[in-house]
Amino acid sequence: MSALVRPAGLGLASHGDVRDAVRHAERAARAGLDSVWFHETYFERDGVTYTTAVAAAVPGIRVALGAINPNTRHPVLIAMTVSALDDLAPGRMVLALGSALPLRLRQMGYDYDPDLATAKVETTIFELRKLWSGERLPTAAGLPEIEPMFPPVHHVPIWVAGYRRGFHELAGRSADGFLARPAESLPALQLGVRRIRAAELAAGRPPGTVEVGGYLLALADSSRRAALDRAKREPFVIYMLSVQSDFAMRRAGLDPALRQAIATAWRAEDYHGAARIIPDELVDAFLLCGTREEIAAGAQRFRAAGMTLPILQPVLQEDDQVEAVVDAALLYGSSGDLVAGTAATSRRAALSSETGIGLGRRARGWLEIVRPFSLTASAIPVAAAGGLALANHVMNWPLFAAAFLGGVMLQIGTNVINEIYDVRKGIDAITSPRASLALVTGRVTERAAFALAALAFLLATGIGVWLITVRGWDLALLGVIGLLGGWGYTAPPLQYKYRAAGLPLVFLLMGPLMVLGGYYAVTGSWSWPAAVVSVPIGLLVTAILHGNEWRDIGEDARAGISTVSIRAGRRAAHALYVFLLVGAYVALAVAVAVGALPRLSLLAFLSLPLFVRAMRASELGATGQQRAISMIDLQTAQLHMAFGLLLVAGLAATALWTP
Repeated sequence: MSALVRPAGLGLASHGDVRDAVRHAERAARAGLDSVWFHETYFERDGVTYTTAVAAAVPGIRVALGAINPNTRHPVLIAMTVSALDDLAPGRMVLALGSALPLRLRQMGYDYDPDLATAKVETTIFELRKLWSGERLPTAAGLPEIEPMFPPVHHVPIWVAGYRRGFHELAGRSADGFLARPAESLPALQLGVRRIRAAELAAGRPPGTVEVGGYLLALADSSRRAALDRAKREPFVIYMLSVQSDFAMRRAGLDPALRQAIATAWRAEDYHGAARIIPDELVDAFLLCGTREEIAAGAQRFRAAGMTLPILQPVLQEDDQVEAVVDAALLYGSSGDLVAGTAATSRRAALSSETGIGLGRRARGWLEIVRPFSLTASAIPVAAAGGLALANHVMNWPLFAAAFLGGVMLQIGTNVINEIYDVRKGIDAITSPRASLALVTGRVTERAAFALAALAFLLATGIGVWLITVRGWDLALLGVIGLLGGWGYTAPPLQYKYRAAGLPLVFLLMGPLMVLGGYYAVTGSWSWPAAVVSVPIGLLVTAILHGNEWRDIGEDARAGISTVSIRAGRRAAHALYVFLLVGAYVALAVAVAVGALPRLSLLAFLSLPLFVRAMRASELGATGQQRAISMIDLQTAQLHMAFGLLLVAGLAATALWTP
């Protein structure tokens, strides 16, 4: 989602000029931040209005309404509101639900009970998901069901906001994310994360399913001393410190009596007196104060404590403070080794230099468009051909190395061309899940990407020509098919990925073509066992692509392309994914049972734990939990690699037992 190595968000309060909030969101979007969040504070302005303005005016960034509560807004009203927001920013909306401050609720005539508050949020999550999927909602006896009269909503992640155990556990078992309250301390966050992960595990969800975010209140100045002194004079900071609970103070290693003294000064509006009794340690426990680099280092500490999405929020919603906080978010998200106390190069200097963060980001950009995690799709088929050659005692290592390198170069060229044309068609945008974003953000230019693809295809062609001189013209046809298939995957005139032909052609190209071609390049002969072993390999390669298409149904449909998942629908897409994974194991078992492959090939079944992980994620994805399949392509690639390497090991080991 983000252009950064690690995602970061910008938090804004729902006060001040709405147009200023839009400007701040535009700055965050240009910088490549993951999201902009609006929390609702009674009795300031309505957070929905700010969220709507940004959703309508600022493309390329997630927009989060968080948190609102189902006490003052009925779940049906929330469903209606988010339906309209989803129309403005399809696939970019996030909703966080909490209970609001008990005092504020009581002031408006709502009773507050912690247990009932948790149950209310949980019921609301269930009802929202039903309404957004187009289902009717039962009501009291004798009344007609509530029928949503708006189109089904794109998947909107629902986060739970709170700080009590009940909210932590609710987030772990039911939500897409957890939103820590503003001015949360590190010890409190660590406790919450432990509870969330435990509840996640108890509910049978994959580890890390629930994102963890939180508003990190920040005040920037020329030095930490200047920032701390300024923070102590700010009424909002004094208020936030005065409303901390005694538990929160103790968790941070502070005396609760100090908070009580600050609260007394706050109620008397003695802000100067409050500032005099606030120690540095108290501010440091609940806020991030200092230079841009020190704020970024503070965000890193929260990340180390388990926060996957720090949401930096300026204490003062002014232009210079917003700009400083966005810069801090960039330093946090761009630097892979930022630690407290280290000096970091500013973004402007990095962008004008060939060293430091800028160089690192460009290098990561090259890696992103190459997609190293997916290269198993070409490496495993040729490796399987080599394993079979070993089993038959006909291995030629130089030719195997050449075939292996040629296959990988062919896929690198294909990956890069795919990136280029996905961006051109608008499929990959700043908000696309798992898109590399290197081209979108300009870290790699289109011209440079074409040059990289041409180099990879040229190397593959050169290797192919050498193999033809050794093995003859039989390989030429396979080589031409491979080059055309790689280029035409997304490039005109074929663009078969966009015509719902990607799955069958990828199965043929990365299964039978690569295994049979690799075996022929190594041995100089064709082999039925090679054709047999290509089936489970090809099925799992196809599952990688299909998982990607299934996850990206919304983005692909909006881009106007056609995939098997779009044509078949989400339910059938899930069924096909299961078929591809199960089919790989069944095909291998049948091949061994009929004697087409040696028994040691069954070593591939040791990959079953990864199979189970992918299946569980797919089952959650089938229920609408899009977050569960956000990494489905990577998980399937890992399964494909483990299955393939174990299969190759079994084939190679066969050579030790056969003369």
